[in-house]
Amino acid sequence: MDWRSLIGIVVGVGAIAIAQGADGGELAALLQPSGLAVVLGGTLGALLLQCGPLRIVQAGKLLRQAYATPGHGRPDVRTLVRSWGATVRRSGALALDGAARRIADPFIARGLRLLVDGVTPSRIGEILDGDTAAFEMERRQAIRVWESAGGTAPTMGILGAVLGLVQVMQHLSDPARLGPGIAVAFVSTLYGVGFANLLFLPVANRLREQLAQELHERDLFAEAIVAIAAGEPAHLIEERVAATPAAPRRKTADATLAR
Repeated sequence: MDWRSLIGIVVGVGAIAIAQGADGGELAALLQPSGLAVVLGGTLGALLLQCGPLRIVQAGKLLRQAYATPGHGRPDVRTLVRSWGATVRRSGALALDGAARRIADPFIARGLRLLVDGVTPSRIGEILDGDTAAFEMERRQAIRVWESAGGTAPTMGILGAVLGLVQVMQHLSDPARLGPGIAVAFVSTLYGVGFANLLFLPVANRLREQLAQELHERDLFAEAIVAIAAGEPAHLIEERVAATPAAPRRKTADATLAR
């Protein structure tokens, strides 16, 4: 887990707790199950209407990835290219069949299998580009779920506040019941804004950054595999991969997902 992210969450929640207790307020006053149910339940219902259950499940699976250590478990492009080039020089492309079986990343493994099967370089590029495009679309749809949650949660908080005020108006003649209704009203708003800005939107932003990096790495791997298939020298491929900046079209991964 990325400990910097955990520290950020702790700092954000801690600041709210300190602010609540600074003037003698009780932390227990922030625990309102009804307000939490309105915010989380309402947000989930809105997401089901907008995105559907399958996409929500896909977005949930990305939560762990969002707080994973950056770059953890990802293969190094230059190291693999150097190894592949040496193998091809010694034994030919067929010798990469074993490497394709050992690599866990399905995208890289597929590219190597295409190389081993003798597919033309242009065709390999087309297949890998299509694979990347499908991956990008699926990931963007999952990220959109978190963005939608970040936009919906504050509105659900306002809805909870309205419900709390309705309870207050219904019991004006009973002062003992005014306090809980007012508490639900304000705490619901706190839940909505808090979840949106401390969880939903940060997760969406982190996933966008990770998507941009993953797309860039996929482009580098695809370029290296196509170059090996075309018979380019391994040291030239390695140098080009090391010097290649992120493709301009991949920079849009951190832009809006509304399109």
